Amino acid sequence: MSDRNSDVGGVPIEEVVVEAQEALRDRAQAHVPDKNWVKILDHFKREWQLYAMLLPTIIWFLVFLYKPMYGLQIAFKDYSIFRGVAGSPWVGWEHFQTLFTNDQFLRAVRNTIYISALNLLFGFPAPIILALMFNEVMHATYKRTAQTIVYLPHFISSVIIAGIVITAFSPSAGIVNTFIGWLGFDPVYFLTQPEWFRPIFVGTGIWQEAGFGSIVFLAAIAGVNPSLYESAVVDGANRWQMMWKITIPSILPTILIMLIIRIGNVMEVSFELVILLYQPSTYETADVVNTWIYRQGLQSGQYDLAAAGGLFNAVVAFVLVMTANTLSRRFSRTSLW
Repeated sequence: MSDRNSDVGGVPIEEVVVEAQEALRDRAQAHVPDKNWVKILDHFKREWQLYAMLLPTIIWFLVFLYKPMYGLQIAFKDYSIFRGVAGSPWVGWEHFQTLFTNDQFLRAVRNTIYISALNLLFGFPAPIILALMFNEVMHATYKRTAQTIVYLPHFISSVIIAGIVITAFSPSAGIVNTFIGWLGFDPVYFLTQPEWFRPIFVGTGIWQEAGFGSIVFLAAIAGVNPSLYESAVVDGANRWQMMWKITIPSILPTILIMLIIRIGNVMEVSFELVILLYQPSTYETADVVNTWIYRQGLQSGQYDLAAAGGLFNAVVAFVLVMTANTLSRRFSRTSLW
């Protein structure tokens, strides 16, 4: 009797029961929505206010950043404003071949890299040094006053900044040439001499942005554990030693993140300030990729060639930020993503 009940048609009864249970489970789940979608829908129902607040930003990105990508195909077409994007014929890589044989474009690329290298060398450390200096100031009133003074240039329009620079370096009434005249030398026409454009441009950028850029590093310094400084004082460390052994290593991840972002903007030299300060006599050292694109696209009407230059600029920036992020993640375990 037991042998007869232990199998059904030669199959053990335990296997028959398991198969029947699985069949019932599959049949029941066939009428139930996927659990992941249920979780997602529940999440949206709970957090819909947050997504509603995020919606304007998403729309802005779609309209002003992603929709214009449709126009990138202009770089591969013989574009005519009358035929439109869709009606213009394809020319492939012709515009890029023109770019890399154009002496003015190659000069603009060299100038962009050179100015960006100077900005990285002198401009990037400036806010870090400024933040470290502010951190050492003990007098609260003096510290707040100094911070306010160095923050202000960031909020001044680039047009006004350019006007201040032009006035300061004016050969007739500028404060710089006035001081040179006191020393007994002839006035120098700084803004018409190519060799002076880069130092003036980089120095102006540091003056305008170093104070505001120091806010990020001051916030990072504020997050350093105070007990580290207390332990260092007990061990007899002075302020200089605490800065090198505690403060800088503690804010190093922030420094690396900001460096990656800065490297990603290497090809994006401040267009507004350049175009306000440069002139044909300084094109040799002042003309950058963005100003070349501006002249080709808006002044000469060569929209397809300008689009090719802009696409080249974007691809180089993308490669640079990816490379910097990969190297930073590999050697310091700090990265943007």
